[in-house]
Amino acid sequence: MRIVGLTGGIASGKSTVSGLFRSSGVPVVDADLVARDVVKKGTPGWRKVATAFGDDILLENGEINRSRLGQIVFSDPAKRQLLNRLLAPHISSGIFWEIMKLWVKGCKVVVLDIPLLFETKIDRRTKPVIVVWVNPETQLQRLMARDGISEEEARNKINAQTSLDWKKTKADIVIDNSGSIEDTRTQFQNVLKQVTASLSWKEFAFSRESVAVVLFSLFIGAWMLHSRI
Repeated sequence: MRIVGLTGGIASGKSTVSGLFRSSGVPVVDADLVARDVVKKGTPGWRKVATAFGDDILLENGEINRSRLGQIVFSDPAKRQLLNRLLAPHISSGIFWEIMKLWVKGCKVVVLDIPLLFETKIDRRTKPVIVVWVNPETQLQRLMARDGISEEEARNKINAQTSLDWKKTKADIVIDNSGSIEDTRTQFQNVLKQVTASLSWKEFAFSRESVAVVLFSLFIGAWMLHSRI
């Protein structure tokens, strides 16, 4: 199996590229969706977050107020790191099981859509790594328009994340999403050809077909050995 890493920054257009992969038939594991699942009311992740941040971040129905929690961690690096530490094991486990489900189905290529790909060191387990990049001014304007916030608030949100320019230097593939959606789609088609090319021997070794071949070979070997006895 080939696990492709997909990351970017706030308002960079990562979700757009993730959607293009889905519409092209490539399965995507979305770390944000996994993160939402691990903090549902009653889960171990929910209990950790509620204990650490208090009742102020809970809605009337007991679910976590994601907007309120986001405001807290965006304005306080220490609390942002605390939240990441609390949830990282649960999110990693959730991602693993989502990938395993796709492996059982026989999927050969899976895209792992994760904002903190480099920060969590998961980039070491993905190849290639795709970064959706956008120039700073376009990122700022898009974020202000999308969230209806001031320039100061937008800059604070952008500065709370790892620089897109730094991520760009660590990428195997860069998609420049500063232009039109047509430009992005054109770049995406070239990227799609790369990530869906034939698996390497190493990647094939971890595919369902390879495991089936090994098990079949062991079965035949055991049967032949038994026949000789």
